[in-house]
Amino acid sequence: MNAYRRLIFAALMLTAVVVVFGAYVRLADAGLGCPDWPGCYGKITPHHAAEDILGAHAADPHGPVSLPKAWKEMVHRYLAASLGLMIIGIAVLAWRHRSHKGAAPWVATLLVGVVIFQGLLGKWTVTLLLKPAIVTGHLLGGLTTLALLTWLAARVAGARREVVPPRLLWAARAGLLVLAVQVALGGWTSTNYAALACTDFPTCHGSLWPVADYANAFHVVRELGMTADGELLSLSALTAIHWSHRLGALVAGGVLLMLGWALARRVPTAGAGVALIAAVLMQICLGVANVALSLPLPLAAMHNAGAAVLVGLMVWINFRLQARGIARPAPAGLGRLLPLSPRSQRRA
Repeated sequence: MNAYRRLIFAALMLTAVVVVFGAYVRLADAGLGCPDWPGCYGKITPHHAAEDILGAHAADPHGPVSLPKAWKEMVHRYLAASLGLMIIGIAVLAWRHRSHKGAAPWVATLLVGVVIFQGLLGKWTVTLLLKPAIVTGHLLGGLTTLALLTWLAARVAGARREVVPPRLLWAARAGLLVLAVQVALGGWTSTNYAALACTDFPTCHGSLWPVADYANAFHVVRELGMTADGELLSLSALTAIHWSHRLGALVAGGVLLMLGWALARRVPTAGAGVALIAAVLMQICLGVANVALSLPLPLAAMHNAGAAVLVGLMVWINFRLQARGIARPAPAGLGRLLPLSPRSQRRA
């Protein structure tokens, strides 16, 4: 089991690297640095394909192909392939130790399926020329991999389960769901290059309800930068995408901050609550900074890293919480989520 445990934690760390580096590749406009898959112009490295890459770059100096972009794209593929092999190893060890309480072989098997589908999404990302639905799915697949590995890590580490009132448990479940929706909105914003559709804050184009084309913005089956009818995607459609992400951040941030405060009020979960509050506030600051500073690449990558941290943290929190019995009813409003006093906490 020691090898199984070490492999899970190593894969979890590598997944975080792959997710963040994948965001960096996309933000650096290197997603088509190698226009074929799985190699680069049929070669195993950009070094071996240098002649083809330099020829493509000479033909279109402002295009998506260049030697630096090719290396970025291929390094991401090498890391992802290494992660896939590690996850297969995790599944093999999980079944070998299936009698052990922390093995969870079916979750490990599900993880293999997710990674295989993630590999196909990576292929389609290139061969279908960065279609927003495919690229967003690829991002969500990476975060799903992170979430499953976090769950496995919590299980194999024997993370302490805390008994909490049912309302707090369901608040944590709802928080994870709200976060998933917000991550999807963030991915849609990034893959449609709508992060700078609004350059002012907190308003957008000087308004709290800007002119926006939501119909074309959220039409899933279309080409990058185009409507479903083949027209260029308008600024109002990009504004709709960006503004939806901001409104989602307002909702998700509020829900997660309330959850963090509720956890921080209880001694056994205080550390998790403080960590959640800090992660949410940091993510909000990064989002605002990206708008104010016109999306510098390091900050944009850090914003993606912040989303990964929140996903991992929320999965860990949900793993730790369990409800038993019925807690004393709380007052309406915020009191339904927040414990009232240490005495009421002990009763719960």
